[in-house]
Amino acid sequence: MIVILLGPPGVGKGTQASLAAQSNGWEHLSTGELLRDEVSRKTELGERANEFMSRGDLVPDELMVEMVASRIAGQGPGDVLLLDGFPRTLPQAEALGAKAPSGAVGLSLYFTAPDSVLTARLMG
Repeated sequence: MIVILLGPPGVGKGTQASLAAQSNGWEHLSTGELLRDEVSRKTELGERANEFMSRGDLVPDELMVEMVASRIAGQGPGDVLLLDGFPRTLPQAEALGAKAPSGAVGLSLYFTAPDSVLTARLMG
């Protein structure tokens, strides 16, 4: 099952995903970690992503979706994958929906916090 954790930067998605993954034996996947892993392993997707990143450009949605879909394909039927902050846009969600197995996304959680808390976390 795929669980999608959404919300603004600094709200705690990564922290909660990490804690839940550690205590339950689930996999936590953030796109930043996924990019660094693919680049360091010099995979085809990592090499393509690195071309954009080395120029300071954002990695295109299509490439990010391909990376995430590749990781999803490796999941077993009873595995739980926590997607931290992905998808970020409607086009990413639609593309992921087209690539993920039917019914793979079992839950989406949206985290919120007051702007003052988010600002303090990001500034501190």
